Amino acid sequence: MAAAAAPRGWQWGEPRALSRAVKLLQRLEEQCRDPRMIMGPPSLRDLLPRTAQLLGEVAKARREARGDPEGPGGADDFLAIYLANLEVKGRQVAELLPPRGKKDVNQDVFREGSRFRRQLAKLALIFSHMHAELSALFPAGEYCGHLYQLTKGSAHIFWREYCGVRCVLPWAEFQSLLCARHPVEPGPTMQALRSTLDLTCNGHVSVFEFDVFTRLFQPWPTLLRNWQLLAVNHPGYMAFLTYDEVQTRLQAYRDKPGSYIFRPSCTRLGQWAIGYVSSDGSILQTIPLNKPLLQVLLKGQKDGIFLFPDGKKHNPDLTELCRAEPYQRIQVSEEQLLLYQAMNSTFQLCKICAERDKDVRIEPCGHLLCSCCLAAWQNSDSQTCPFCRCEIKGREAVSICQAQERPTEVRTAADDSRDNCHQEAAERKLGPVTPSAPPLPPEDQFPQGPQDKGWLTLAPLALPRLRPPLPLPKMASVLWEVTSRPRAREEATESS
Repeated sequence: MAAAAAPRGWQWGEPRALSRAVKLLQRLEEQCRDPRMIMGPPSLRDLLPRTAQLLGEVAKARREARGDPEGPGGADDFLAIYLANLEVKGRQVAELLPPRGKKDVNQDVFREGSRFRRQLAKLALIFSHMHAELSALFPAGEYCGHLYQLTKGSAHIFWREYCGVRCVLPWAEFQSLLCARHPVEPGPTMQALRSTLDLTCNGHVSVFEFDVFTRLFQPWPTLLRNWQLLAVNHPGYMAFLTYDEVQTRLQAYRDKPGSYIFRPSCTRLGQWAIGYVSSDGSILQTIPLNKPLLQVLLKGQKDGIFLFPDGKKHNPDLTELCRAEPYQRIQVSEEQLLLYQAMNSTFQLCKICAERDKDVRIEPCGHLLCSCCLAAWQNSDSQTCPFCRCEIKGREAVSICQAQERPTEVRTAADDSRDNCHQEAAERKLGPVTPSAPPLPPEDQFPQGPQDKGWLTLAPLALPRLRPPLPLPKMASVLWEVTSRPRAREEATESS
């Protein structure tokens, strides 16, 4: 009877597999102690002990929470896939490293630019992805993959509608589900898509990997068109490249300012890292904070910064994809607007500075503020929402305006005039992040009519712009509701 009630993980030998994985990581850590193994981020010397510690926390939490068996695609299935992949990748690392106590074997792994060094750097990237995935689905060892909130609202709706509470799917099944919404030609293109999505190279796609993919290649309606143009056709795209390797590659173009390459950041998964040669021949690398790469490259081209992808003369035209970005519709209840009026304020006013209108929405939590306050907040080295402390994984520009004879409207816009408030940040390492977050205001994928295309409509109440007679406090708590179509969530909370 007790065996029947035990989780499936205890039946396939999960405790032994977890213990074996921790011991493997500890052995690899011993092999990586050679001073010549010091590498730029990601570093195996840092990743191996952190992953072993997290697996220990997972094992402890699993022992203490032995309850009903989980369904397919849950924690049991994920851990079985994860640990098998960890063992395979661990053995590959062990084959490249010299045995403990023998420093004269396989010296090529210590030589910059060698084939062995490149293989080791790629494995370090995979271990970095695996650690980030495990941290996201098992924060502090506790499983919450079934509660994982994808950053982009449309992507979250897609995953929950077609995958339910599962956190991992085999590639073949996920491919059929995604291609039903975003068709892809079979053959080499499909193989390229798999290599981009499957960050941990285990033949499966997790909800975390899908979240990273949809953040990189937003917006959702043109998701795979964006991917094909940026990751397949664009000469500046570099997959599985580390910070040091970007520096090395751009050395050949130091006499050609405006040369650039871009890659998915390995320390800020879901964001892009761009390396480029500046006007004085310096090689710089930056991460545009929570901006679509399409917009960043277009602005960089306009400013004369990103001109020659990988040193080549042809710079692909991305304007068509930027024009294709759709707008969302959000309806705010009249009662909530009246609540702001009762406070002698308005819905539009940024509740941090109380001076400018809200013009940006944080993802995935959905809180609104002005872009200047967000830029100042992020430049102070804070990457969490100032209201709820959820990690800032993305941002969406919005414009809140009023008309006298039509409902108050909110329109999504990519306004270059606000770019002076946003600074690009250097790449740096983040700690584990808890993926659960307040719900994202849902997107309406079915506009009611062509005359409404591109507008986010609030409740039909026109309020005059009221300025408070005295400065408002920097942080106040006011509850507001976002109403939408029945199939999506009906409430969202904003601290304002």
